[in-house]
Amino acid sequence: MLFKVRKSDMHGTVSIPGSKSHTIRALFIASLAEGRSVISHPLFSRDAFSAADVCRAFGARFEKTEESFVIDGFGGVPSIPENIVDVGNSGTSLRFALMSAGLADGWTVFTGDHQIRSRPLGPLIRAMNALGGNVFSIRGNDMAPVAVRGRLKGGSTELDSFTSQYLSSILINAPLLERDTEVTITRLNERPYVEMTMWWLDNQGIEYHNDDFKVMRIKGGQKYKAFDMAIPGDFSSATFFMVLAAVSGGEFVLNNLDMSDPQGDKKVLDYLAEMGAVVRYANNGIIIKGDGLKGIEIDMNSTPDALPAMAVAGCFAEGETRLVNVPQARMKETDRIKVMVGELSKMGADIEELPDGLVIRNSKLKGCRVNGHDDHRIVMALAVAGLNSEGETCIETAEAVNVTLPAFSNMIRECGGNIELVCEGHETINGPDMTREGR
Repeated sequence: MLFKVRKSDMHGTVSIPGSKSHTIRALFIASLAEGRSVISHPLFSRDAFSAADVCRAFGARFEKTEESFVIDGFGGVPSIPENIVDVGNSGTSLRFALMSAGLADGWTVFTGDHQIRSRPLGPLIRAMNALGGNVFSIRGNDMAPVAVRGRLKGGSTELDSFTSQYLSSILINAPLLERDTEVTITRLNERPYVEMTMWWLDNQGIEYHNDDFKVMRIKGGQKYKAFDMAIPGDFSSATFFMVLAAVSGGEFVLNNLDMSDPQGDKKVLDYLAEMGAVVRYANNGIIIKGDGLKGIEIDMNSTPDALPAMAVAGCFAEGETRLVNVPQARMKETDRIKVMVGELSKMGADIEELPDGLVIRNSKLKGCRVNGHDDHRIVMALAVAGLNSEGETCIETAEAVNVTLPAFSNMIRECGGNIELVCEGHETINGPDMTREGR
């Protein structure tokens, strides 16, 4: 599918849907708990459904209502899945599920789509083996397909947390091991996502000790409790509307965002304010308007998911914008550093690749045909660029937005954006969101 977008005069109010990161953590913790949990206002997206499928394979029972997941957990003792578990495109689900599989007494095999099969797992595999598991990459390349046999016992291990998902996986599952677990962390990227995981542990009363993210100790023999909780709005999804407001000059009101929430991508508001956008805070939301941007240097280690959108912001900022210290952006659904250079260059951007980021200079973009590379954040970033460029921009693999934000095109249209979802050779599709139903 394609998105076709044209330059638009945009402004309006956007209700930001629930956080994908919170939703997936909630699904795993509810499944690991004893009793029935209700997760209201989750993000219904492809990644969330993948996480639900994984938890269901372990024995959790799910009911999906219009506004919630209702989950009967398996009390910390997962069943052995009847078949190979396919996580689809959800890297978070895969990393979290590896440790959950280590709680079961038997073999579990995981795979995923072509992007998942190219994403690294080695540090987590080695940490799990040190904790008493039997875990190996079937092709010997530290990637999926991967096999896990429990039960993990606990103990001591080192972890190179190149992605925060490795450490979060251990933190979520280690409380259920029979012995205490000590993790010496040799590197930690994306620290706010670990802080989000800790927020969930704190809400559950889980006992652990954090020595400045150098060593973490998790008490074994604990249990999760059923809960009833609403999912906060997603700052990662809101990033695209923040950047859209900043580069277009239109005023946007972004509702359902809580600045006290631990999500790291709320820092994007600080980035854009430093670049010159006007940012105001209201109850349960943010008001943002562009007023001419200037280039700055941004350390993006804690906000790698914002790199595609911020690369677009750099094109519309005077001078030079440098996005640095984010090497892990190369190991997401795509190499987002390389891909953004390639696709924005097609539109006329003055952009260059660094080993750990990007340099972007003020550019006059022109619409053309670009490729979203089946990466939801690349697709949405290119749409923001096209909505502020002369001519028509056609973005391939538009269906990738289902991973995180199925309502994206409808939300853009509601704010005055000229965006069409089309199948090549067929008529425009501007109907219901591209969301999986019946779950």
